[in-house]
Amino acid sequence: MTFASLGLIEPLLRALEALGYQTPTPIQAKAIPPVLEGRDLMAAAQTGTGKTAGFALPLLQRLTMEGPKVAANSVRALVLVPTRELAEQVHEAIRQYAEHLPLATYAVYGGVSINPQMMKLRRGVDVLVATPGRLLDLHRQNAVKFSQVQTLILDEADRMLDLGFSEELRDIYAALPKRRQTLLFSATFSDSIRALAGQMLDNPLSIEVSPRNVAASSVKQWVVTVDKKRKSELFIHLLKKQRWSQVLVFAKTRVGVDQLVDRLQGLSINADGIHGDKPQATRQRALDRFKAGEVQILVATDVAARGLDIDDLPAVVNLDLPIVAEDYVHRIGRTGRAGQTGEAISLVCADEVELLSAIEVLTRQTLQRREEPDFIPEHRVPTTDASGQILKKPKKPKKPKTSGGAKRNLGKWVDSGEAAADAPAAKPVRKVPAFNTGPRKRKP
Repeated sequence: MTFASLGLIEPLLRALEALGYQTPTPIQAKAIPPVLEGRDLMAAAQTGTGKTAGFALPLLQRLTMEGPKVAANSVRALVLVPTRELAEQVHEAIRQYAEHLPLATYAVYGGVSINPQMMKLRRGVDVLVATPGRLLDLHRQNAVKFSQVQTLILDEADRMLDLGFSEELRDIYAALPKRRQTLLFSATFSDSIRALAGQMLDNPLSIEVSPRNVAASSVKQWVVTVDKKRKSELFIHLLKKQRWSQVLVFAKTRVGVDQLVDRLQGLSINADGIHGDKPQATRQRALDRFKAGEVQILVATDVAARGLDIDDLPAVVNLDLPIVAEDYVHRIGRTGRAGQTGEAISLVCADEVELLSAIEVLTRQTLQRREEPDFIPEHRVPTTDASGQILKKPKKPKKPKTSGGAKRNLGKWVDSGEAAADAPAAKPVRKVPAFNTGPRKRKP
């Protein structure tokens, strides 16, 4: 099969040839024809399999072949994404595909000044990639109008339909034309999200090109158990042992990101971090430097979990497991992309056993466990499997008692035949009066 056999026009084929695209991926082969026909679509495929081209190529062709010229402050197609980084990446891909087409494309997101975005939208934009919050800000200020919108695309649809975005999406839907094409693309769809999406789409076609919620087989996954306080130390040990050329590390909190970056930089390791508290320009600069190979370790919260395309990334490390199991699939999908192989290593402590179990149930596989001899945890991580069973936590071995009348300090008590010479005299036990459960008497 070729891209030409899917019915794409010559300017798109020329752009794909320049980008080195030779044959369609399975998701592209299945998605492009129905999108060209104007069908609503729900498409699920593993991360790194070319979903962006799957919706962008037929979208650009339809906009070129159909419809009136875009009016001032208007858009003809909306692509909604959950993060600023993904907005930049998706827009860059669309811009490259549209290289030889008479279409205007643009991306808007928060964290940067809104005024240049308002100026850019004055002439109208054929394809606008946006995060929901900034799009609503622009719409409420009449900087963008939705009357010409003919296609709505939700990229990473599971996150877009999450409760965190539900209010913004509801307001956007209310302002959109009732007649439009709607496309939902994601690596993961929960049953509840599928039900919700079914209410939004008109007789949608549902396609899946791989098992649901499963990471690509090109990613080797394993777990190292460790005590929580030694995770950073273990990561540095693995970095030296495995000799990774580059690693993307996911931490749960912004503080965790900053702490690991500071520790790595203190060891003269070239590291940078991105999270929601950093200005967008700083985040984008760190990501660009990582993609260019100028930074060895990029530490991030889940703002980097979805959609980011990093060439030949050998490893992803979960310093902390994600709260939402589906995010695990997206995180590890940053490696092993476009036919390459990669590793995904999770550093798991006893507190995270339920998160680990949820991931194994979702992905339908029991993750291989390994132990590093110098990092065997004191608080053992219970055994889990893909059935969701968590075996009872093994008891911590008791320390042997010492002989010879040695004393064990148990709070204010001293376990010995005699009180220790340096122990304070025990205070007499004060009797606690019984509680009066009857009605309280008021003072006169």
